[in-house]
Amino acid sequence: MRYPENLKIGDTIGICAPSCGIVDADKQIKLDKAIKQLTELGYKVIETESVRTEFKGRSASAKKRAEEFIELYKNPEVKLILFATGGDFLCEVLDYLNFDELKILPPKWMQGYSDITGIEFMFNTILEIPSIYSQTVKDYAMRPLHESLINPLKLLSGEKLVQNSFDLYEKEWFTEDVDNPNYLYNLTEKVSWNNLKGEDKIEIEGRAIGGCLDCIQSFFATKYDNILNYIEKYKDDGFVWYFDVFEMSTPMLYRVLWQMKNAGYFKYTNGIVFGRPLFIRDDYGISFNETILDAIKDLNIPIITDADIGHRAPQMAITNGAILKFISEKGKGRLETLWK
Repeated sequence: MRYPENLKIGDTIGICAPSCGIVDADKQIKLDKAIKQLTELGYKVIETESVRTEFKGRSASAKKRAEEFIELYKNPEVKLILFATGGDFLCEVLDYLNFDELKILPPKWMQGYSDITGIEFMFNTILEIPSIYSQTVKDYAMRPLHESLINPLKLLSGEKLVQNSFDLYEKEWFTEDVDNPNYLYNLTEKVSWNNLKGEDKIEIEGRAIGGCLDCIQSFFATKYDNILNYIEKYKDDGFVWYFDVFEMSTPMLYRVLWQMKNAGYFKYTNGIVFGRPLFIRDDYGISFNETILDAIKDLNIPIITDADIGHRAPQMAITNGAILKFISEKGKGRLETLWK
C-alpha cells in the first residue's frame, strides 16, 4: 500500500465537493464553524470554488468537480482532502480522472463517507492508496468534538489507535441545531454489536475493503472494477469487507450480496462487518440480518452487524487498505488499525 505522508499540525486541509455542494444557510454556518475549529486546532484550511454551490444534486459539472479535486490533489501544501458532503452523483467524476497520471503523483490522504466511496474505493483498489472512511467536514463544527471526530485526525497523524465501540448511537438523522453544535449527534439508542451466527466472540483480521454498499454496487463490471486483481494481489493478508448501507430494501440487499458472492469478490475474505443501516425496508417480512444470512451464510465466515460504521453516528474511522482487526463480544466492539 502507498501510505500518504502523516498529517501534522500546521498542514493544509483542502475541502472540495465532488458530489453535492453545501447550499443551505444552516449547513453553511456549520461549515464556517467547522473551518474555524480546524483552524483553531492548528491546521490551515482552503476550499475550492464549488463547495457552496449546487444544482440538481451536483456542486458543479462533473468535469469541474474533477478539476477541483485534482487541484487539491496536486497542491503540495494540501496534506488532507476533507470532503464537503456526500450525495448521489460522484460516479460521474471518475470519467474525468486520469488514473495513470494519479498513479505517479505522491499519495495524499482523503476523508469522507457515503457517496465519497466513489473516490475512496477507486483509490484503494486501483491506486492502492489508503483513505479514511469517516465524517465529512461539517461535523467538525461540533464543540467539543466527539471522540469519533478526533479519532480520524489521530489516524491521519500516524497514531497507533485502538477504537472501542460507543455507548449510544443516533437513531434519527443528524439534527441541524447550529446554535448548539455540540448537540449535533442525538445519541439516544444503546449500541450493541451483533455476532450474526450467535458466536460468543468474533475476532477477525484482514486488509480493509468496502464503504457505502449503495455506491460500490455501481462499479461492478465497469472499467473501474479492479476488485478481483486487487484481492488477488493481497490475498496473503486476507480481507475484511465492511459495508455501510444507506438506503435499500432487503431484496435489493440480497441481490447485491448474491452478485458479489458469485462474482468472486468474497474470495480470501476472513470476515464481513456491517454498520447500522440508515434506511432499510424489510420487504416480505424479511429483516436486514435475515437477508444477510440468506445471501452469504454459506461463505462460512464470521459476520458482524450493527457495528459503529456509517450513517448512524457516531462512526469509527475505517482506514481503507490497512490491516484491520475487529473484535466483537457481548455487544461490545473493538477496532485496531495495523499500519501494514
